[in-house]
Amino acid sequence: MTSAPLAVRLTVPSGPLFFPVTAYGPGGEVDLDVFRAHVRQGVAAGAAAVFACCGTGEFHALTPEEFQACVRAAVEEAAGRVPVVAGAGYGTALAVRYARLAEEAGADGLLAMPPYLVVAGQEGLVRHYREVAAATSLPVVVYQRDNAVFTPASVVELARTEGIVGLKDGVGDLDLMQRTVSAVRAEAPGDFLYFNGLPTAELTQLAYRGIGVTLYSSAVFCFAPEIALAFHRALHAGDDATVDRLLDGFYRPFVELRAQGRGYAVSLVKAGVRLGGLDVGEVRPPLHEPTEDHVKQLARLTERGHALLEEAR
Repeated sequence: MTSAPLAVRLTVPSGPLFFPVTAYGPGGEVDLDVFRAHVRQGVAAGAAAVFACCGTGEFHALTPEEFQACVRAAVEEAAGRVPVVAGAGYGTALAVRYARLAEEAGADGLLAMPPYLVVAGQEGLVRHYREVAAATSLPVVVYQRDNAVFTPASVVELARTEGIVGLKDGVGDLDLMQRTVSAVRAEAPGDFLYFNGLPTAELTQLAYRGIGVTLYSSAVFCFAPEIALAFHRALHAGDDATVDRLLDGFYRPFVELRAQGRGYAVSLVKAGVRLGGLDVGEVRPPLHEPTEDHVKQLARLTERGHALLEEAR
């Protein structure tokens, strides 16, 4: 764990937020050596933070023991250079257990996933996240998506809760997010963080930036860090020509390819890491591998993305 508060370290990100995939060996077991290499490469490439064992890292597929081993490995490889945030989810009791395992492993913070399966009311959701936040000393970012969508009033309550420092949005309702940002600013002023957590967040980041959301996750950084970094730099420098070039020539086609299969937000990214030369293995069930043709399309698209960077020089 690093000494500076997580919120302070993420307020002005130096690069994209890195959500590494979890590496598996030929028999399907977690391969910590390859996972460590993946994390090392991401930190060296310029990630602003490592979000270990979250959605892209197949949190749902890991045992508690595997989860803790991976979080510990990420912390050791980051070596304090960037913060490490770990996923925590399922029902309240299990989310608390994962939170404590992450704290024991040295994580700097938690990304609290939606509760397992149930569709709860606002009162129950707020209680769930408050109990997770109270379970450890780690700062918590709440992940809004699927069965955990909040009213602005509920986010105000979360923002007033000790230990909860931010909201990651995976819904994409900009009207709701604008009202949420406004409500928190008016009723719970402070340094509350907001993240664009949509799959391939770069595609929507211009819109999110317009309502004050500057942090975003980057799955592309896992397999094409040069492209992700170039987009991040251009976005923050106001280089609209480069942003548009990458959106039109790489990100939009990538999102359209990702939409060709269920679970491709994870499995296609993992295929991209393998294309880059690091054998991180396949995804675990119930996810499935992309088709051979889709992997070939990804390879061509990644080449095109790198070519666009050359054209900009």
